Amino acid sequence: MSTNGLLPHEHVVFTEFDAGEGILVDLNTKKYFQLNETGTLVWRGLERNQTLEEIVGEITAAYDVTPEHASASVQRLLDNLRAFKLVRPA
Repeated sequence: MSTNGLLPHEHVVFTEFDAGEGILVDLNTKKYFQLNETGTLVWRGLERNQTLEEIVGEITAAYDVTPEHASASVQRLLDNLRAFKLVRPA
């Protein structure tokens, strides 16, 4: 299972805060999106071109969740990122 070969779009700027949360800013639409700690972890994984398994592994290592729950949550976030055109095919 891969992240469907998704990479962050060039027009999206990511800023991470000390608490592990982050903000995505779409420079084309001027919209911004807040990411919680796990969302930030997923975004960083996309930046590193990690597979879905690698990202899920990081989440399950950092948080007390099952791989199934983590995988479903990551997939939901990826669907949202695609819907808002924040990621592109690799």
